[in-house]
Amino acid sequence: MSRQDSKLDRWIERTLLATGLALILVYTSARIHTVVMCHAGMRSFAALSETEPSAAGDDAEQRTAAPVDFRLWSSRRVRAYSDALAVRLGAPLAVLSISKLGLCVPVFNGTDALTLNRGAGRIVETAWPGEQGNIGIAAHRDGFFRGLKDVEVGDRIELAALHQKFVYTVDNISIVTPSDLSVLRARSRPSLTLVTCYPFYFVGDAPQRYVVQASLVDSEQTTISELNQEIPKPNKEKTQ
Repeated sequence: MSRQDSKLDRWIERTLLATGLALILVYTSARIHTVVMCHAGMRSFAALSETEPSAAGDDAEQRTAAPVDFRLWSSRRVRAYSDALAVRLGAPLAVLSISKLGLCVPVFNGTDALTLNRGAGRIVETAWPGEQGNIGIAAHRDGFFRGLKDVEVGDRIELAALHQKFVYTVDNISIVTPSDLSVLRARSRPSLTLVTCYPFYFVGDAPQRYVVQASLVDSEQTTISELNQEIPKPNKEKTQ
């Protein structure tokens, strides 16, 4: 190998190393920003325990979920989530949590792009939290709902509204076409249906939908402060 070739190889190696470090820095910065915003949102969410919903004002618009685990997320979805945090949305209707997955996500009303970049969304024309019927909730497969691939029949799902928590048990998992809306119909018992795109790692617009259905097994009165005690808290270890 000539001296010129050796110099070229070293230059390429250094360029690739610098590029890799830059990408890691950008990704890490996005994660730090998002986690900080999540922590601030949880503080606002906890503050509602002593505030009537009608008087919550701007604080209510800042409610969001606990610290987000991005390990299964795509880098594009992390960026979209970070951008969505800068936009004011209406207050979440509830918080959806699946302890098995370490999932805790705010549920907003509607499934437009901005809403699903920031959390999960109630599917229009399905039931509202606390109503009889089937509550449909959607979220992105490369974001909050990627963990649904690990859900099994019998798993517990919680949906906490402002003053009441609803507990569901998964009883059916299916894969359907986007046009199949039968999974959102009312069932024999009050129920919850989670919907995301499928396959989970498909490149481009996914051709199917992954559907997790669960039936109500319990409901109890609760408060925001009680809910906040159950949601994982940020790590408060000192950094050097």
